[in-house]
Amino acid sequence: MLRHRLYLNTALAAGLALWLPAASAAVDGPSVHVYNWYDYIGPTTLADFKRDQGITPVYDTFDSAEVLEGKLLTGGSGYDVVVASNFSLPTLIKAGVLAPLDPAKLPHLKHMDPTLLAKLASNDPGNRYAVPYLWGTNGIGYNIDKVRAVLGEQAPVDSWDLLFKEDNLAKLSQCGVALLDSPAEMLPVALHYLGLPPNSSNPDDYKQAEALLLKLRPHIRYFDSSKFISDLANGNICAAVSWSGAALEAKTNAELAGNGVRIAYSLPKEGAPVWLDTLVLLKDAPHPTQGQAFIDYLMRPEVVAPITDHLNYPNGNLAATPLVGAAARNNPVVYPSAETMARLFTLQPLPKKTERIRTRVWSKVKSGQ
Repeated sequence: MLRHRLYLNTALAAGLALWLPAASAAVDGPSVHVYNWYDYIGPTTLADFKRDQGITPVYDTFDSAEVLEGKLLTGGSGYDVVVASNFSLPTLIKAGVLAPLDPAKLPHLKHMDPTLLAKLASNDPGNRYAVPYLWGTNGIGYNIDKVRAVLGEQAPVDSWDLLFKEDNLAKLSQCGVALLDSPAEMLPVALHYLGLPPNSSNPDDYKQAEALLLKLRPHIRYFDSSKFISDLANGNICAAVSWSGAALEAKTNAELAGNGVRIAYSLPKEGAPVWLDTLVLLKDAPHPTQGQAFIDYLMRPEVVAPITDHLNYPNGNLAATPLVGAAARNNPVVYPSAETMARLFTLQPLPKKTERIRTRVWSKVKSGQ
């Protein structure tokens, strides 16, 4: 879902500079053009792929599903492989943007988690167009000490009440609260909090979500899908609606900085979104053979396990799980328990009419009018 996830650290930025940008890169020899979420791959994955396959990856990034869909639906993007969230797949498939994958060219397809493939089939019937890459959840990233200082030891950090109950949010506004700048992710959470279907197509439900968010708007410092990570790590804000891996990245960066900031991530007890990002091949891919080689490479257990270790997002590769480091593999934030998974819900594509309603609501919420 959704997904950008993490901000680009210096080391990774230096590595990715070798591959950017797709639009202007001139490459000698075989190449593959890849479009992925911002900072959503291992620091050496691209270089390792080139060394292993003799194919140069030309790499671009995006930071919202809306940007991705807008680029792909206009056609002629020039990309071969794209990382698309599960809820975007029906729109892309219906528009004829994606090419069916050839299992004969994907020998590592056998490693995919059958449970995730079954979930993905609701967005990609028959698993024809997409294979799982990484997945995660949306919850609350927060500064342990600042939240306790404002709300006390009994702060409801295990509940959406922390941010969606006005009394709590008003107090937390003293230290700063951020929301994702994504109507496709925030409005389902607001609907779910109100006891309404998170994937509702009922305009009246969105009126209720709008009223709730407009009431909360004065206490929200900003809407952004990347800035909140560094701000959490540096203590500039004390809470944010966050992706699981993003909160863990903030936690790690605060610890590395030794700045005394303690960050935690909570999956609210009421339930929260779970998303699955996938690897797809575009129908107009200029290099389809190299594209499928890239997809297959990322399905190697020994390739994707270090990506999980680096990003703190679980992967869709069952054979890779034993290769993931214990710190990530045993962390319930990265790999939630079955009990937790039962409380999570997936996001679904909505009719265009509902999407327009959602866009209008979000514009009003952000402007506060």
